[in-house]
Parts: sequence; structure tokens; C-alpha cells
Amino acid sequence: MRKEDFPILSKKIYGRQLVYLDNAATTQKPQAMLDAINFAYSDFNSNIHRGVHHLSQVATANHEQARRKVADFIGAKSAEEIIFTKGTTDSLNMLAFCFGETFISEGDEIIISSVEHHSNIVPWQMMCKRKKAVLKVIPLKNDLTLDLDKYVGLLSERTKLVSIADVSNVLGTESDLSFIIGQAHQRNIAVCVDAAQSVAHKKIDVGALDCDFLAFSAHKIYSPNGIGILYGKKYWLQQLTPYQGGGEMIEHVSFENTTYNILPYKFEAGTPNYIGSYAFAKTLEYLESVGLEQIFEHENSLSQYAEKKLENIEGVKIYAAGQEKKGVISFNVYNKGQLIHPYDIGMLLDKQGVAVRTGHHCAEPLTRLLGVSGTVRISLALYNDRNDIDIFIQGLKRAIAMLE
Repeated sequence: MRKEDFPILSKKIYGRQLVYLDNAATTQKPQAMLDAINFAYSDFNSNIHRGVHHLSQVATANHEQARRKVADFIGAKSAEEIIFTKGTTDSLNMLAFCFGETFISEGDEIIISSVEHHSNIVPWQMMCKRKKAVLKVIPLKNDLTLDLDKYVGLLSERTKLVSIADVSNVLGTESDLSFIIGQAHQRNIAVCVDAAQSVAHKKIDVGALDCDFLAFSAHKIYSPNGIGILYGKKYWLQQLTPYQGGGEMIEHVSFENTTYNILPYKFEAGTPNYIGSYAFAKTLEYLESVGLEQIFEHENSLSQYAEKKLENIEGVKIYAAGQEKKGVISFNVYNKGQLIHPYDIGMLLDKQGVAVRTGHHCAEPLTRLLGVSGTVRISLALYNDRNDIDIFIQGLKRAIAMLE
């Protein structure tokens, strides 16, 4: 599906055609995005905001149009609710600091889950240590789904925020956001959604979700590296203390005092990535021209096809087997009860031109709960097809035969 739109996919690795199945780490980039970056630098490169000359005005207009494009893409009420960041990790660190400084006192509680990426664990740990707050974790049931009964039991009068992954970057499974957000809001608790692994694989509508914050990275959705989004309801953003100081985020500065800019600029200190935002918007236009629903249906069908193929290989253990997944399948291979190291599988696949990810996937607490140090992970994108899966399966069988 549209493989020809992605130049890097024509590349050969060790003399073999590249099969790229590491999309959860980062997606490849369409020609439309590459052209947009070249055009931006060639046609209107100039620092944005406050510039009176033509190039600055054009660059500013394109940057703010990109903000409106992102707002529309995720169903935000206003472009004011879209903060440009460096990526999901930056967004979550920003929120953890700002929310902590504004709302958290000693003994208050933050809730996360057992499936979180390190970027939705460590910033909250740091904030809790700084503010003497308590971090609580939703456990997993035996089927590797979140124990929502235990989640309800964790909610208390001291709970200030729940931060939860929409889709696990290890298991590929979805959290029940409707229930999680609903239970929190009944108790006036804010909810942040980490959408890094879901934004490319399902429709995100922050209005329908009614989440208070949402974070994701552009590079996970075929767009430039180094730019991301923190969405926040205006009600919350207006109250939060800024994360960084400098240019752009100010209204007035004196040596005695500083007043802050209006939303969203009070959270965007320094020169923003206006080239990246322009290319990000052009990529979203490209995806819409392909058809988002068509992309999602294609990936869901391909995920089912890949899991069935893996199930037929002796010794393969799929995590969260049989559950619906959004673009991610993690597994390990056992030979006579002994684990074949994921790294060895990954290396042998690479020699056959197949790119997969191995290790704990920056979710070490989860892989520890699975009883392993890591897994082999394949992750899908719009440009993958059944031929890619067939080549991967053939390569995996060769790797297993060699390692046995």
C-alpha cells in the first residue's frame, strides 16, 4: 500500500530488499514530507513571530496553520490547546513538571499503569520525589489486560492525575480509556493519554475521549523527528506554571519580574521547530489523501495475518496472543523450553534485510512482569504488506533453524 511513496523502502540491506518492521520505534517518511522540508528551507526560512519582514510573516503563518491542522486532526476545540514540543517524552516531562509545580503537594498521588513506556514512568517518579508525592501503578491481570477493578481501588481523595498509554508499545493492546477517564472524572481527577503508539493506527478524538491532556510524537506518524504535541484542555493549561523560560513565552520582562504570554506560547520558550511543523502538517494532508480509515483497516488486517503466521511456528510465544492489537506484535522463541535470545533473532533477521526491534522497548517493568529481559517486536505501517510478512516469517524460520 503506497510503498512507492517512501524512498527509503527501495533500499537494499546486505543485498536484500529492505523489509522495515520497526515502525513503533519510528516510521519512514513519504516523499511529500521530504519535499515539504526542502521547500520550507528553500522558500520561507526565517525565525517566526514578531518579524515584520515577508519571510518571517510567511513562516509564522505556516507554523500557525500547522497548529490548526493538528488541532483539527485530533479534534481539539482550539489551536490554543496545541503545544509544540520535541516529542512525546518532552511533552510528558513538561506536563509532569508543570502539573507538579502547580497542583501537587506532599502525599498527593499519581496513577500510571504496568504497561507504560519509560517516558510515562520516569518523569512522574522525578516529580513525585521532588514533591514528596506517591506514584501508584495499575496491575495486570493474567491475560495481560489492565486490572480495572484494582484501578478503581487505587483512586482516592489524594489522586490528582492518571497518566495512561492508549496502546502498549510492547503488547500492542489498547487500554479501556473510556472507563479509565470516566472513573477519574467522576472524582474530578485529570487524565493524560500517551498516544505515541496509537496516533498512527486509530482515530484520535480528544473531544470524544474527554481526556485532559494527550501527548504524541510526529515521527511515529510518518513526520519529522524532533517535534511532538502536548494537547491540553484550556482550563488546565491556563493554570499551569510554565516549564521553561526564555524568548516567546513572555509578555513583559524586567529584572524584577516577568509576566507570561497567552496560550499556547507560554509553554513554547525559544525558537520553535517551524520547519518541522510545516512538514508535519503536509504529512497529515498526505495521510488524509491516502485515507485514514483505509490505512487503519489495512494495518488491522495485516496484524491478524502476521499473528496467524507466527502462531504456526513451533516454539514461538506471542504476548497477549489472540487479543486485538494496534500495529505491534511482540514474541519470543523457545527451543526445547530454553529461550533463544531476542538479540540473536534480530541480528539474523537483519542479515536477511528484515528490520525488527529487540530488547525491553523502554518498558522494562513490563518485560520484567512477562518474565523476560526482552522480546522480538514487529510493528506495522501503512506501507507494509503481506509479502513483507511472508519474507519476515521465512527469515524467522531460517534464524530459528540456525540458532537451534
